[in-house]
Amino acid sequence: MNVVPRDLMTEIPVSSADFRGAMRHLTGGVSVITAGRGKDITGMTVTSVTSLSVEPPTLLVSINRDASSFPLIRRHGAFGVNILNADQLDVAERFAGKDGLKGADRFTGAKWVTAVSGVPLLVGALSAFDCEVEEIVERHSHGIVIGRVRNVRNSTRNAALAYWHGQYVAVDQDEDAARLADVSVPARGRRGL
Repeated sequence: MNVVPRDLMTEIPVSSADFRGAMRHLTGGVSVITAGRGKDITGMTVTSVTSLSVEPPTLLVSINRDASSFPLIRRHGAFGVNILNADQLDVAERFAGKDGLKGADRFTGAKWVTAVSGVPLLVGALSAFDCEVEEIVERHSHGIVIGRVRNVRNSTRNAALAYWHGQYVAVDQDEDAARLADVSVPARGRRGL
């Protein structure tokens, strides 16, 4: 491997448009983050959820500090993570602000339960996590929110909603595995693998 010496490399600033375009190549699972209690609730669609630790169970989510969810997460010290199934495109779009609804109005049209922390969790989500905020690290325009998972609700569904190249995509474990099996080369026919 040839390595270019650092003094010969030219740094080129990366535009936000170029960065967004590059990040569209990364497929992300679609989740709705919920925050607040009672009638003072809101939420947002994200693809920025990841596990941080199994022991203890901890999630990490990146949230724009200008988002309406951010001050509620900070104030109440809790948030919900709802991993959407493939049939919940309407929920994803509503929480992304597509129809102009804000706050508690975004929760209409779907069934919700109140978690122990007080945040709403989506009934029928692939998984729904009730999280307690451990720490918020503020960097640039976003806050990296680290949440200890206090409770989890799992569904028996297995078709997920993903986001890729600016579009929502259904990912179905059974259908996609069958499709891949149809087009893949048999293992004994491959050389050098």
